[in-house]
Amino acid sequence: MIEALLVGALACSTAASVGLTVCLRADVNVRTRVGVPSADPDRSRRLRRWAGRVGGAGALRPLRRTGLSERVRAAGWMASPDEIVGCRVFVGAGAALAAAMSPSPAPLLAPLVAVVGYRAPDLVLARAARKRRDEARRELPNVLDMLATAATAGVPGPLALRRAVSVTDGPLASDLRAAFDAVDLGARWREEVDEVARRLELDDLRRVAATLVRGEALGSAMADALRTLADDVREERRTAAADRARRAPVKMLFPLVFLVLPAFLLLTVVPVLVTTLSSIR
Repeated sequence: MIEALLVGALACSTAASVGLTVCLRADVNVRTRVGVPSADPDRSRRLRRWAGRVGGAGALRPLRRTGLSERVRAAGWMASPDEIVGCRVFVGAGAALAAAMSPSPAPLLAPLVAVVGYRAPDLVLARAARKRRDEARRELPNVLDMLATAATAGVPGPLALRRAVSVTDGPLASDLRAAFDAVDLGARWREEVDEVARRLELDDLRRVAATLVRGEALGSAMADALRTLADDVREERRTAAADRARRAPVKMLFPLVFLVLPAFLLLTVVPVLVTTLSSIR
């Protein structure tokens, strides 16, 4: 009984969390491309405005941690920290209300369900940021190839990077285009590129910036160095994929031994034992 009620409350919390986070980061172009009807923009704006008002309350100020805005930018969400905090409060309160309105003894679990619902948007945010970083890592070799091609044509370093970014798509190209928009307003391109590398956790992008700076300072050819760097990045990706493949059997051992094997024995061996004992009696 308790397990069923807890599962229902958690399901309500998860559904509410997904709905709110989708409203916070809905992409109209992606919705149109996959054929999903676009949400009402007025309703989405109202929802975000309410979440921002709740999250911007002075009593909730300690909840807006310093790294929240950085994680939101890393995930590519078009939301403010106040809206994320308001989303947490909405989901936690909704989960607690769902548990409180359930039959006894589910109301006793309302505090636990509220904490789970409150943390659900953070989990979705962390997963989105991790997925976006992985996409940026996969995108980096293509950017390096385009950068090497532009450098071979004699284009200067920062301009070559700008040209390479303009013909590629993905989270890395999007962040770099935003960085060059800031450069057009007076920022230093090296600092902006380093900031993108820090946010996406791309040490290889810092190496790219250092290579471009060294090429400008010494007048050396950058194309060969960039192609070598692209090959190194691809080799690192292949090595990491091979390591994950080797670790997969070890990770599968726990669910196999403690989940699959007991269920298999329960369905195959136990009926035979019960039948045998019944026949002996």
